[in-house]
Amino acid sequence: MLELKGIRKTFNAGTVNEKTALDGLNLKLKEGDFVTVIGGNGAGKSTMLNAVAGVFPVDEGTITIDGIDVTRLPEYKRAKYLGRVFQDPMTGTAANMQIEENLALASRRGSRRGLGPGITHKERQMYQEKLKILGLGLEFRMTSKVGLLSGGQRQALTLLMATLKKPRLLLLDEHTAALDPKTAAKVLEVTQRIVDEEHLTTLMITHNMKDAIAHGNRLIMMHEGRIIYDVEGEEKKKLQVSDLLQKFEQASGGEFANDRMMLT
Repeated sequence: MLELKGIRKTFNAGTVNEKTALDGLNLKLKEGDFVTVIGGNGAGKSTMLNAVAGVFPVDEGTITIDGIDVTRLPEYKRAKYLGRVFQDPMTGTAANMQIEENLALASRRGSRRGLGPGITHKERQMYQEKLKILGLGLEFRMTSKVGLLSGGQRQALTLLMATLKKPRLLLLDEHTAALDPKTAAKVLEVTQRIVDEEHLTTLMITHNMKDAIAHGNRLIMMHEGRIIYDVEGEEKKKLQVSDLLQKFEQASGGEFANDRMMLT
């Protein structure tokens, strides 16, 4: 479903601020893979997601989504293949619009617009059923402005909007990092349920090593723009945080340097 082959990306090339963010990155995801991504500061995690989404052109390599070479496609043309949830709960929704209006926008993504009713009765019923999945009572607040919701509620709604029209690939960029632990756990629970029910191919960056182990069928660790550890299946389920720290030291030759991940 996704293949990254020989991806290189350097920022500020030829200057004193030159930074190689992706260094010949190779990654292949099968359909239905739920891959969690961890790594230290500046490992290239978010740069990888931005490269897949087309936020910037890569210097070398190819990006293929579901057999389609999207390497040279601009971000807006790749959007029809992707669903994405960002770290900031304020991103991904229109605060001044109602919950049902936000869902209608997501539902119509990539479709031709006409002069029919804004939201039909059938659509409203469908949105209510989808909102029930979140378990947050939002199905009873369809006409509430999204700006009135809490961060966790907005993030759960954004997740639902990103998956309303089944994407070929779902990108989750530390989408629980800005939430308190209880709310983050709820959003992760909803994430796992939606991914499982819709059989979505998913890349999830997380700063929480326990979450990286607990969720998904595969885990990759990045360092200096490359993947230094890749584990899946039963081997992944048996991992402990101490195992990940040891693997990092073995593969990188240094200690894991990310205070936020260590404290979590």
